[in-house]
Amino acid sequence: MLAKIAENVCIKVPLTLDGLKACKTIRTDMNRLVNVTLCFSANQTLLAAKAGVTFISPFVGRLDDTGLDGMDLIAEIEQIYDNYDFDTEILVTSARTVNHVKQSALIGADGVTAPPATLKALVKHPLTDKGLDAFLADWAKTGQRIG
Repeated sequence: MLAKIAENVCIKVPLTLDGLKACKTIRTDMNRLVNVTLCFSANQTLLAAKAGVTFISPFVGRLDDTGLDGMDLIAEIEQIYDNYDFDTEILVTSARTVNHVKQSALIGADGVTAPPATLKALVKHPLTDKGLDAFLADWAKTGQRIG
């Protein structure tokens, strides 16, 4: 029913055996976009790509919570997908830090989901703040106003 809303509706399924079976049906029979979620290993993402998924959504923050480095998984996925020229896009999910975002871009992930605080922190840098303060102080010395 949801797929009938629009051509670009993406159906999200969990990375389970039944979810992977559903991917084949959704992609082949229905010709719809599929996002596989709840993946935590390179083996899982390989199976998803073989099933023809559009997007894979590995949870890096949750891996970090277990003592692993979630970004290692993203690098592994990128290498596997490059090795086999898979079209599946990597959507890094549960990104919790600006370094998760930066590393995702450096590795070559196609997208990132992150909370608003992390996204807002991307623009922050102490030298930018310092430079802006100096600029505003210089501007104030001119006595000019805008507006």
